[in-house]
Amino acid sequence: MNTNTRTLAQVIRSVETSDGAGVKLRRSIGSQRGLYLDPFLMLDEFGTDNADDYIAGFPPHPHRGFETVTYMLDGRMQHKDHLGNVGDLGPGGVQWMTAGRGVIHSEMPLQESGRMRGFQLWLNLPAKEKMKAAWYRDIPAGEIPVVALPGGGHVKVIAGTVKAGETSTSGPINSAERPLSTDPLYLDLHLPAGARFEHALPTGHTAFVYSYEGAAIIGDGDSARALPRQAAGVLSAGDRMVIAAGAEETRVILVAGRPLNEPIVQYGPFVMNTREEIEQAIQDYQRGDFAKVAA
Repeated sequence: MNTNTRTLAQVIRSVETSDGAGVKLRRSIGSQRGLYLDPFLMLDEFGTDNADDYIAGFPPHPHRGFETVTYMLDGRMQHKDHLGNVGDLGPGGVQWMTAGRGVIHSEMPLQESGRMRGFQLWLNLPAKEKMKAAWYRDIPAGEIPVVALPGGGHVKVIAGTVKAGETSTSGPINSAERPLSTDPLYLDLHLPAGARFEHALPTGHTAFVYSYEGAAIIGDGDSARALPRQAAGVLSAGDRMVIAAGAEETRVILVAGRPLNEPIVQYGPFVMNTREEIEQAIQDYQRGDFAKVAA
């Protein structure tokens, strides 16, 4: 066994909760106060066939100091913000939004029935970038590369780069085109029963796997451990990772990034480094200056 292979160091089971105007979801990272995984602040999985669980959506609300990554598996949502941006997010699409110094936005369903399923990840920004201008990009499913794996299955590359054989494939969000301090990797991995996926990871990067269909097996040889469905599996240090499917088809997201190693002070939708910065964000929003600061 390669001693640098990452193992399953911690399991964070998701818990049922609600957000927005009552949207039902499951939260793993961020489900308890201070349960961060630097640089990741929160991971929500939403998935239901019952429109009552999502129809009220997420009416206008503010953000400051971090990024949100919304990945739709099924259903349609519309993004609107105070900067005039409007984007429709459909099946397989991604929205990558940098709130920076401030965004007031809404995320509302574009359907009255049917399945709504996907993820939202909150990714922290370093202190030097928390007050930069807001930015966002809608990425339709057709712009997300899909890489076939030699042992069966495939991987969708949302952020970062995947190397399969002699070929490297970069996702639409990558540090080569748009420098990102956290150097994120975001993959959606589909494995048929018994298949495995091996990939290099930077030694110092935080990494986790979230299993949303089937049950993934993390690690190699005697260190291999099963990751329960709907749980985030935190990976140990190392420069290589192995994910395998058990007796059934398995789908997971694999997320990794460079930790910031900075203080985190959060008050709801504001994530800064000090209490004073949080108080300033609240004042800006309450006085109606938030939109002016963010423009």
